[in-house]
Amino acid sequence: MSRLVSFFRRLTLVPQGITIVTAAFLPIFAIVSMFPAVPAIIDHFAADPDARWKVPMMVSAPGLTIALIAPFAGWFVDRIGRRPLLIGATLLYGIFGTAPFFLDSLNAVFASRLLLGVAEAAILTIVNTLIGDYWEDEGRRDWLMLQGVAGPFLASGVIALSGPATAIRWNGIFLVYLIAFPIFFAMMAWLFEPKREGHSVAQVADTPRATTPFPWKPVGLLGLVTLCASGLYYVFIINGGLAFREVGVTDPSALSAMTALPSLSVIVGALVFRALGGKSNAVQLSAFFLMLGLGLLGIGMATSAKWMIAALVIQQTGAGMAVPSLIAWAQTKLPFEHRGRGMGIWTACFFFGQFSSPFLVHKLNDATGTMQGAFTAAGLIGLVLAVIIFLFLDRSARGATGKLGVA
Repeated sequence: MSRLVSFFRRLTLVPQGITIVTAAFLPIFAIVSMFPAVPAIIDHFAADPDARWKVPMMVSAPGLTIALIAPFAGWFVDRIGRRPLLIGATLLYGIFGTAPFFLDSLNAVFASRLLLGVAEAAILTIVNTLIGDYWEDEGRRDWLMLQGVAGPFLASGVIALSGPATAIRWNGIFLVYLIAFPIFFAMMAWLFEPKREGHSVAQVADTPRATTPFPWKPVGLLGLVTLCASGLYYVFIINGGLAFREVGVTDPSALSAMTALPSLSVIVGALVFRALGGKSNAVQLSAFFLMLGLGLLGIGMATSAKWMIAALVIQQTGAGMAVPSLIAWAQTKLPFEHRGRGMGIWTACFFFGQFSSPFLVHKLNDATGTMQGAFTAAGLIGLVLAVIIFLFLDRSARGATGKLGVA
């Protein structure tokens, strides 16, 4: 009977679930959409001798703002509420996201991307908080899986459009950020402020008896793993176009056409995550590090576009497992009154990894001499982390079940 009741409760929240799943894609969308455009933007700013590293940093610039803002956003979420902050942030996302279409200065574009990160910090923190608020464990896994399935279709469509848009005009890709405005209206129509035991978020935050100590130790472990995962997650998203250049693919339209279909492998990753729902967090986390590492290693060792696409399928499968595995793990650690703050810290770590990923790849590129060499090194790092995380978390789970939130 309880399962039937839970099923119907999840069914009544379908509009909210669809809105949250779509909104959760916006921060990822902000960087996925740029992948085929990076070489063309570098060419447009060729007069700048530092464009080769400044443009990838510009692409990932929102990650720096998110890393700085998200913990504070999480605090406001717990104190003020979820819905009004999310609606306002989505509106700002649309404004700052499209701004570079009207700009022709790399520094000005960089500034607009930093402001975009302010909106993204709030969006990602709140949507991941709402997943924990609206649904219990089973419902969370269902919607995280659906988020992983829906995201690749959106990403594939964006990648397919971004090449032709960039071919027409170097900054044409920024018009795709207009998608934020229909999502804004959907939020206005369907999202509601969650409550716990008849109390609003503000009432819970203002009641000392309802407040438990913040779980700093498990959240610190979560942040460390998330930082490592994010740094590897964005290696291909930001620098994949440069890796394909080394096997002879230089046209943006051809690049987007080649990668649009393999990017749908993220769906496989989401389904694998759901299939591993009964396994420990150690298994889920090490599995996506393993797939991500193998994929990056394969891209680095590929001798042709054909082999690089085959490796991309593996890498995208791992990418599809990454975010839902991390969020599902995070939700096991965070009670209602600390959920916003905890997810703010998670968001900060994830996007600091995004911002630092180009610097990591740049250093690996210098050390190895080629972009594919950087991918090979990143892949080996992923494989090592898969082993370390499995051994450490699995041992922790057996020795102190629940202490680190590992089931």
